[in-house]
Amino acid sequence: MSQKAERPVLQGQRIKTRKRDEREKNDPTGFRDAVIAGLDKAEDLDAIFKYLDIAGNKLDYRRYGEVLFDILIAGGLLVPGGSISQDGERPFTNACIFKASSDMEAMRNHEQIFVKLMRRYKYLEKMFEEEMKKVLVFIKGFQPEERVKLARMTALWIGNGSVPPTVLTVLNNEHLIKDGIALDFLIEVFITLKKEKGISTLITALKKGQLENRLMEFFPLNKRTEEYLKSVFIENGLADIVKLHKAQASQEAKRELQQALIDNLNDERPGKDIVNDIKEKSANYNIPEHEVIPLLWTTIMSLAEWNKKEELIAEQALKHLRLYTNLFQAFTTTDRSEVALILKVQEFCYENMNFMKVFQKIILLFYKTEVLSEDSILKWYKDGHSSKGKMHFLQQMKKFVEWLQNAEEESESEDEN
Repeated sequence: MSQKAERPVLQGQRIKTRKRDEREKNDPTGFRDAVIAGLDKAEDLDAIFKYLDIAGNKLDYRRYGEVLFDILIAGGLLVPGGSISQDGERPFTNACIFKASSDMEAMRNHEQIFVKLMRRYKYLEKMFEEEMKKVLVFIKGFQPEERVKLARMTALWIGNGSVPPTVLTVLNNEHLIKDGIALDFLIEVFITLKKEKGISTLITALKKGQLENRLMEFFPLNKRTEEYLKSVFIENGLADIVKLHKAQASQEAKRELQQALIDNLNDERPGKDIVNDIKEKSANYNIPEHEVIPLLWTTIMSLAEWNKKEELIAEQALKHLRLYTNLFQAFTTTDRSEVALILKVQEFCYENMNFMKVFQKIILLFYKTEVLSEDSILKWYKDGHSSKGKMHFLQQMKKFVEWLQNAEEESESEDEN
């Protein structure tokens, strides 16, 4: 009976692994230990940068960039909550922002380390933005003096473009807001940025970070009042932010008021009801009459589909506006609001070329329907007009204004007799 011959077995065979298939073990602790060992040998900030500059060729900054920033900011490897990992014999270093002096000269010196480092290794820029979003969430776990230093450095980094101001939006977090930590941090950032770069840079940063209309969100719930916001910023020398906040709040209120007006007109509500609703809302929003009237004009003019033929525009415009003269009357009870309306008509006619010859006819319609008084028309003509199409519109109004002036002189003469 035949037996199968055993197959030969190859021993000692090596299976080659492609280099790209090899996975290096993730070792942030080992990276931290190597960086801290180098930092501890450096005697000053210049030596620290020289070490970091050279170490980038040996250590894997591309892989452990956020760990590197943890060390340079907090002195060690940050763990959730904001504490430093205690693994290892030497888990932290004093060569970091949290251990530096809080005066601005020291802060600026540390700023340069980050600027030079990211200039040398460009890929660290994006990592730094992500790092800051993480670190700012941890600020409750830091000591008060550490938060001050971080806030000042954040202002410098925003000022030099190392991080965008949008990173500050991560502070809109309930656990940071309720104890006032987010607000205190923001105020320190704002104060520092204003002192270092000026108020214009601060205002620009607020706008770029889309913070100018969200400031109230960073106040504790029980302190979200306009008066408290105003007092906090003014006490800290930030009155310009209060002005910006008011302007943004006003713009938002005007948008809501205009939308309410559009809804009322589309629903074809009676004119009296529309007037009452808009007057109530403008009072609640604290929008004065001379600011309501331009919104009214813009909204009413947007309701029509205007003829493209210039010769037909005048008739169409007058027919359309006659429908709303009662509305205009209700919001032109002062000379200031009347002049504001004339200016808005002037601006509209200037920006819409087909209306250039219709200006005088619109003003005459408003005069005849008692929307505008002769005093407001004369004031506009003398010194209240806009520079937009000035000579053209003044020429249009010349004969009518002369007629008003002659009528006024005749009236005064009759009174004297």
